[in-house]
Amino acid sequence: MIKVNNANKCFGGVKVLDGISVSVEKSDVLGLAGPSGSGKSTLLRCLQGLETLDSGSLECNGKTGFMFQDFQLFPHMTVLGNLVYAPNLNNKDVDCRRKNEERARETLKNLGVESKMHEYPGSLSGGQKQRVALARSLMVNPDILLCDEPTSGLDVATTTDVVTLLKSVGETGVTMIIASHDLDFLTQISDRIILLKDGKIAVDVRVREQSDPVGYLKKYYVGE
Repeated sequence: MIKVNNANKCFGGVKVLDGISVSVEKSDVLGLAGPSGSGKSTLLRCLQGLETLDSGSLECNGKTGFMFQDFQLFPHMTVLGNLVYAPNLNNKDVDCRRKNEERARETLKNLGVESKMHEYPGSLSGGQKQRVALARSLMVNPDILLCDEPTSGLDVATTTDVVTLLKSVGETGVTMIIASHDLDFLTQISDRIILLKDGKIAVDVRVREQSDPVGYLKKYYVGE
């Protein structure tokens, strides 16, 4: 479903992606680990088409949804308005718009934030914004969900909720690529984890094949 071949990307003379090649099969959940500046977010943004590679190729078969690290919610729109904005953008059909609103309400209900649908993002907590951002990304019916640091700044309880939510999304057959510096979180949600260092793949591991996947990954994370 996703194929990355010899991907290279530079910013200001710094090579952020250095010959990355990886394939992801349908319904797989791939975790991207690594410290800040390792290339995780850049790879996601290239897959979404927000950045272009300097060289190499990307093949992404299916509709993608993107969950931004800083949420990127429209501050002047209510939660409900944020969810229906993209589906309604080029759709003037009244019935379709009504169905989009019904689906948005149901999605917010499933994520536990239905009561916030008429509020504005500025009044929400970090965890609530996270759920709304996830709900918005699901409104496009993605085949592939790309998540950039979905637990950044969240407490342990809210992180546990995000794990549960993403697992429920994965159970519907959506392919996911999740970038995070949190190894504990990634090992709970991922089938496979790739650890990036200096724009290169340092390790590629199937989580279930390791008795202690966090300990195994940390050896590479700290450069031991």
